[in-house]
Amino acid sequence: MIDPRILVLIPARMAATRLPGKPLADIAGLPMIVHVLRRAEAAAIGRVAVATDTDEIASVVTAHGGEAVMTRSDHPSGSDRIHEAMQKLDPDGKAEIVVNVQGDFPTITIDNIREVLPPLQDPAVDIATLASQIHTEEEDLAPSVVKAIGTSVGGRRMRALYFTRATAPTGDGPRYHHIGLYAFRRAALERYVSLPPSPLELQEKLEQLRALEAGMRIDFTIVDTVPRGVDTPADLETARSILSKS
Repeated sequence: MIDPRILVLIPARMAATRLPGKPLADIAGLPMIVHVLRRAEAAAIGRVAVATDTDEIASVVTAHGGEAVMTRSDHPSGSDRIHEAMQKLDPDGKAEIVVNVQGDFPTITIDNIREVLPPLQDPAVDIATLASQIHTEEEDLAPSVVKAIGTSVGGRRMRALYFTRATAPTGDGPRYHHIGLYAFRRAALERYVSLPPSPLELQEKLEQLRALEAGMRIDFTIVDTVPRGVDTPADLETARSILSKS
C-alpha cells in the first residue's frame, strides 16, 4: 500500500556539465530516467514523480506511464527543485516526508529506496540518508567518494557527524561511502532550502553540510550495495553493462 504521507521525487535536468542530456541516454533499451522511475515506483513507498525543467524529459516520463512536474530552470540544486515540485504536487501539505532519488542512479535497488526511511521513525531525525562500508583503497582515497562519518545509534544506523571528500576518519576502523539518496521531513526540507550555503558546504562542495552546520540531525542507514551514479561517459557504459545483464 502506497503511503499518502510520502512523496518520492526524482530531479532531472538536461544541462549536466560532464554528460549533457544524460536523463535520456539509452540504457538497455530505456532512457536512464525511466530506469530510475521504475525502481522508485516498484519500491511502492509513496507517490512518485519526476521533477524537471525540460519538456522532453517530461514527455518521455509520461509516455512511459510516469508522472512529471515542471519546475524552474534556475534551481541551484536538486533539493531546491524537489521543494518546488513538492509545493506544486502537494499544496495542501499532506505529504510529511519527501524522498529525493537522484535521476542519475539507474542501478539503484528497490531495497535501497526503502532503507532510507527507517531513521525517520525517530522524531529527533530531520533527514535520513544511506551509506555503505568502503572495502577498497580506490574508494578510500578518491575525492569523488564522499565519506560519511558518524556515531552508532544501534543496529545499522548511525548519526552523521560530518561528510567529507577526504579519507576520514583516520586510523584503523571502518569508513563509509555516502550515497546521495535523502528522505526529508517536510519541515526540514522547507528549512533547508531557506538557508544560505554554509562555509563548510562551500569548502567541501557538499550540500548536506548546510544542514549539519544549521544544527539539523542527519542519520544514515548502512546498506550493502552502492548504486552507480552516472556522471561521465565511462559511468554510462558501466551502467549499460550492468543493466544489459539484468
